[in-house]
Amino acid sequence: MSYAIGAALQAAIYQCLQDDPVLDGLVGDAIYDAVPPGTTTGTYVSLGPEDARDASDKTGDGAIHDFVVSVITDEAGFQTAKAVASAISDALSGAALVLARGQLVGLWFLRAKARRVETGEARRIDLTFRARVEA
Repeated sequence: MSYAIGAALQAAIYQCLQDDPVLDGLVGDAIYDAVPPGTTTGTYVSLGPEDARDASDKTGDGAIHDFVVSVITDEAGFQTAKAVASAISDALSGAALVLARGQLVGLWFLRAKARRVETGEARRIDLTFRARVEA
């Protein structure tokens, strides 16, 4: 298998997050594939790193994509970040995404890491999900 379905998977994830009404109420349109240049304030969501590996079998080509969706906020404490992370998890876990190329077999939450960043003034939660796709 190749990395051919990677872009279609990312586009579907982005659209799923953009379309989620709970997430919209928390961050509006502050969901980025690439964070805008300059200083970004408030709370936002960013699509992050991804690792992909072959998962082809005798039934056909496939791949496993482990990807990160991050919540970054300059709000004090973790409460806001955790509310956004919860909405992301609800939107993506088990989602039936329609891809422009290939198909999604399954989508699962793997783990999350919450921490203070930038000398403790900002909060960040990185959520890692696993997607199984096939051609």
